[in-house]
Amino acid sequence: NSMRALFFYTTKNCHLCEEAAQLLEKLQSVKKVNIEAVDISEKESLVRSYGLRIPVVKNQQSGKEVDWPFIMDDLIDLVG
Repeated sequence: NSMRALFFYTTKNCHLCEEAAQLLEKLQSVKKVNIEAVDISEKESLVRSYGLRIPVVKNQQSGKEVDWPFIMDDLIDLVG
């Protein structure tokens, strides 16, 4: 059973992203999950996809995403 992995789409000076990051830290205390932060500003395609939606968390295995505002239950469902 491999460790679940999530992408966390974020960028600098994003207040909501900071809130989301705190929630993801709490998630790691209840679920074995690896969270990879991705700064969307580094790629034009990511800005196009996520610019208006961040913070967004994506399950690397299933491709399923949750957009802000999300709560802990949403993240636990996403991890599976």
